[in-house]
Amino acid sequence: MRRTTDIYFIDAIEDTIAFKLHVNDLMYLFEKFPEMERYARLSMGSVFGHLMERIASMRFTSAKERYLHFKEIYANIYPRIPLGMVASYLGITQETLSRIRSQK
Repeated sequence: MRRTTDIYFIDAIEDTIAFKLHVNDLMYLFEKFPEMERYARLSMGSVFGHLMERIASMRFTSAKERYLHFKEIYANIYPRIPLGMVASYLGITQETLSRIRSQK
């Protein structure tokens, strides 16, 4: 397992409680509790599927299609997300997002 510092970070839009787990503790859990390792494998499969969908979306759909899909999938939190974050997630500028949103 490669142990390097992650280049990504989480930017919470609401008050959040976060926990961290040292990699050595995670390895301990995997060794002592096989169900934890199985859960991690299943979770990674789900994450991988989501990443593949995002990559395909970025390559093969328009900014407008990505925006409409985002609004549909994340309808419950969309109104609370700053537009700059939405634009960043969609891989577009805020100006492009403003133009898309102004189209009827």
